[in-house]
Amino acid sequence: MFQKILIANRGEIACRLIETARKLGVATVAVYSDADAAARHVAMADEAVHIGGPAPADSYLRGERIIAAALATGAQGIHPGYGFLSENPDFVDAVTAAGLVFIGPSADAIRAMGLKDAAKRLMQEAGVPVVPGYHGANQDPEHLAGAADQIGYPVLIKAVAGGGGKGMRKVTRPQDFAAALDSAQGEARTAFGNPAVLIEKYVEKPRHIEVQVFGDGSRALHLFERDCSLQRRHQKVIEEAPAPGMTAEMRAAMGAAAVRAAEAIGYKGAGTIEFIVDSSRGLRPDGFWFMEMNTRLQVEHPVTEAITGIDLVEWQLRVASGEALPRTQEDLEIRGHAFEARLYAEDVPAGFLPATGRLDHLAFPAGVRADSGVRTGDAISPWYDPMIAKVIVHGPTRAAALQQLADALARTEVAGSVTNLAFLGALARHPGFAAGDVDTGLIERDLAALVAEPAAAPEVTVAAVLAVAGLWDGAPVLGGFALWAPLERSISLMRGEVAVEAVLRVQGADAAEVVLDGAAHACRRVQGRWWIDGAPSRAHVVLTAGAVHVFDGGCTSFALHDALARDVSGGAGGNITLSPMPGLVKAVFVAAGQAVVAGDRLAVLEAMKMEHVLTAARDGVVAEVLVTAGAQVEAGAALIALEAEA
Repeated sequence: MFQKILIANRGEIACRLIETARKLGVATVAVYSDADAAARHVAMADEAVHIGGPAPADSYLRGERIIAAALATGAQGIHPGYGFLSENPDFVDAVTAAGLVFIGPSADAIRAMGLKDAAKRLMQEAGVPVVPGYHGANQDPEHLAGAADQIGYPVLIKAVAGGGGKGMRKVTRPQDFAAALDSAQGEARTAFGNPAVLIEKYVEKPRHIEVQVFGDGSRALHLFERDCSLQRRHQKVIEEAPAPGMTAEMRAAMGAAAVRAAEAIGYKGAGTIEFIVDSSRGLRPDGFWFMEMNTRLQVEHPVTEAITGIDLVEWQLRVASGEALPRTQEDLEIRGHAFEARLYAEDVPAGFLPATGRLDHLAFPAGVRADSGVRTGDAISPWYDPMIAKVIVHGPTRAAALQQLADALARTEVAGSVTNLAFLGALARHPGFAAGDVDTGLIERDLAALVAEPAAAPEVTVAAVLAVAGLWDGAPVLGGFALWAPLERSISLMRGEVAVEAVLRVQGADAAEVVLDGAAHACRRVQGRWWIDGAPSRAHVVLTAGAVHVFDGGCTSFALHDALARDVSGGAGGNITLSPMPGLVKAVFVAAGQAVVAGDRLAVLEAMKMEHVLTAARDGVVAEVLVTAGAQVEAGAALIALEAEA
């Protein structure tokens, strides 16, 4: 076993790796950028080495600096986590050349699976079924369009070096192919340095089912499947294991295909074989096809750990240090059901745009596994993936585990940044998902219902009013004195774009009345706990700068409304296109004097390695272009101005 390893990553996966290393008595070295100097993974590690600026290209992608840090600290191996350099074969070669152990597969195995087109040809040779499509080297747009015509629409454009939904576009009509190809190639060039794409048939009712494999370089085994069908823009949202509706025959066929795939390349370590499954006729052994292999540990590995009782990171360290596979296929069995939900800092109403901000409050319920790289007080950086945590639950049955997930999400508390927490909760309560009727289009079909903000219950708003008045956490009620009536105070809040006007009437040492929309709500405090309308409140209330957050089986946030604040949202009248988030301006498509119509592309903004197209809000003429391609902009920055409407 290793004595010391370096972790070439950050965030929740770095913290996850440190936990297992510590359990095994292995010392750890963290690396960090300027933006991560005070990060949780740095505090957890035994040692930490600074490797550069906040941009990944200046730090976490600088392989030579990471290797130098490992050599300087006496680390024997480097664990790449996932993302960054985890699937870079040149980095693996450099690690090996430096006399260190790469805790993962060989460079040859990564190369074999790194380009999707070559990988699919290899899988065909190994007897693994693949999706019909074009995987050739000719990248001429006309040739690719012809291939799409031959395959038959709808088709999927995918970056050959891609992953994580980047460089991927669904195209339903031939006339949309050229624009989608251009966008996919641009995103692929930015994310992977390789604009090449492949074209595949788009399966109409697809499920994304993947198989966890583990090899020792000569033989491999599988640790059953995970269902990752709940996706948004090809990004996984909630994962589960095992897959609902899976039959023994289908599991045996998929597991055998996954093992053949791993053994065909002499795979060593943890990997995942991703399959697309046609669920239109149920799960059938002839209805799954190879999509790609992820030659690393997956984000969703905890659900496999939960149903098998195996620490996959421990297996990685043991096999990389020279041990044999700890178990045989016959030793493995499925126990119960597990779910994982990915909690992100993102603005759901604004189209799931990545968000930043300081986490003024972060708490997870007891008894729930929450893998996180941040703590209360930490900032969500614009430089990296905005994941806050993975919430993982395990139960004896799927129904029991799903109920645990819904409860865990309802009791998770986050304040300081907008998140997808309510969206995850709505998914966990979705009747179709509960019934196991899932496919990758579920979220898109029901998006309006899933993102709808429920009305705040009166008792929740009352709790917010009491907190804003300074009365919630044990502060004495300031009874005041008036000759003719109890002391009154008006309090204004904002919930989204809706103003909430309340009147607080103090009625005694531990009593008050809150009036909302003409209805009076009686409040009294008994032994330090508020009772609202005769019922004890279960709410936990957190005040942050300019906002109040009420956690009561969910989170309801209110902004403190300043009636004197100038409303700038309507002042521009749609004339100004603002940057919705911090990012890099990749392209500008218009010039001053150019006429545009509503929906025309104005610019492309890149944030978190994803491209976001900004479009005209109305018909008009461009008055001024305020940015150039290549500019780094902050959220709210003015980008393009239209002439004022007559």
